[in-house]
Parts: sequence; structure tokens; C-alpha cells
Amino acid sequence: PERKPLALERTRGSEILFGVAPCRLALARARRAMFRLFLKEQRGGAGRPVRAELALQAAARGVPVLHVPGRALDSLCRGRPHQGVCLEAAPLPFKSLREAEEPRLGHGESGGRQLLWLVLEHIQDPMNLGALLRSAYFLGVDRVVATHSNSCPLTPIVSKASAGAMEVFDVYSTDDLQGFLKAKSAEGWEVVGTVSRPEDVEDVPVINCSQFQWDKPLIVVIGSEGEGLSLETQLQCQRMLAIPPGRALHPGLDSLNVSVAAGILLHSICSQKQRHGD
Repeated sequence: PERKPLALERTRGSEILFGVAPCRLALARARRAMFRLFLKEQRGGAGRPVRAELALQAAARGVPVLHVPGRALDSLCRGRPHQGVCLEAAPLPFKSLREAEEPRLGHGESGGRQLLWLVLEHIQDPMNLGALLRSAYFLGVDRVVATHSNSCPLTPIVSKASAGAMEVFDVYSTDDLQGFLKAKSAEGWEVVGTVSRPEDVEDVPVINCSQFQWDKPLIVVIGSEGEGLSLETQLQCQRMLAIPPGRALHPGLDSLNVSVAAGILLHSICSQKQRHGD
């Protein structure tokens, strides 16, 4: 007889994290309420040490552990790659900039560590947002700020795409991007935008990213997939950075994926810090 999927009742308002890295880091940091850890029933030895470690983490946090068939996990995360692990938890919201403690302004210019913030305008694809967070965390970005409207929320798909970086890296949001950038410029920060086609930009200087000199607290603004930065946001930027292509490009293949472009730009900027011995 055909086996029916195992039904598991969910806590109201909860979501299902999936994959080893997101679940492990969510348990380790405990930044959100966690309700149950689901582990795949295992007959062989494959994956057993990792799941045993997760079960111990959950027990230490007082989170119940359930061992269930793989089909139940498939159902919980709607067929996504769970690696035998799902965690039922409360959603992780953006943090408000109004509630955030501002780093001391002069820190980047006083011989200490330079500040670098990444601002995301209307990033809507959860895979792109996750990849952006992963790169920002890896390369040493101090803070990520996303627009509140027309942006992807911090979903389990974002956490998986970030390899769990979303669970350890605060992500802030603003509902007034232009006002925020204008205020940071007035405080002495440099605001630079990004562009894939320099000919599309008016009234703002465009330079090759390799020519950019990082010498003050810096905000790098990344635009949405397909549309790029809005005109209103471009006008808040002192300069725009472009990645020069390595060949003459075929029409329709004239830009990079937004997360790939951000990784290249951030590495180009952050490598200056390494060269200066910070």
C-alpha cells in the first residue's frame, strides 16, 4: 500500500530552517525562539556524528529533538536540500537602524579598523540575498543594511544560501534609504554606488573598481537584480564603481549576477585593508 506523508503539526507563526549549517548556527547563537529539531532516522553510520552533535546542541538549549523519516523532512521543507536536518523556529526579523548602536565615527580614520557597510536596495531573490550575506560576512563587512520595502525577508532559503551566515550576522533595514545615505554622507562617510553599464549613469562619476581608494568610512550600495540602483539612490552617491569586463560582451550577456558582482567589488575594496597591514 502507498505510504502517506507523515503529518507534523507546526507551531503557529514558525518557519522551518533546513540544512546542517543554518540549523547548527541557529542553535549555537540562539538569536531566535526555537521549538523542535527534526533529524532523519538513520540506520547506517553516514551523517551520524553531525546529527549527534546537533542533538546535543538542541538539548543544551532545551529544544526537543524528534527523529523522523526522510519523507517527513522533505514535507517540512517542501523538498529542499535539508541534509537530514530541519529546525522549527521563529522567523528572524531585520534589525532596525533606529535601535542600533552607531559605531564611533572617527574610528575608521584614527588608525583603527576602517568601517565598511554594505547597503542593498530592493534585492528580491532569496538566493542572491543569501549569497550576498555570505560574501559580506566572509570579507569582513561591518554591517549590512537592506531596504525594508520591495526586498526579500530573512527566510530559511536565505539562511541556506548564506551557509548560515544569516544566523550570526545582524542584518538591518531602513524605510528611508535616501535619507539614511544623505545622513551618513553628512557625517563624513563616503557613499559609492555600483553600476554594470557606465553609460547608464548621469551626473555621478564612474570609475574602475580597481582604481578606488578606500580612505574613510565607506558605504557600498548594491542595486536590485535587473534594475540596478534607482536614480534617487544614484544621486546620493559620490562615485559609482564598475567592474571592467575581460572581453567584448555579447548583447544580453553584459552584466554579472548581483551577488557575484558584489563579491568582486567587496574583495577589491577589502584587499586594500590587507595591503595596508590592518
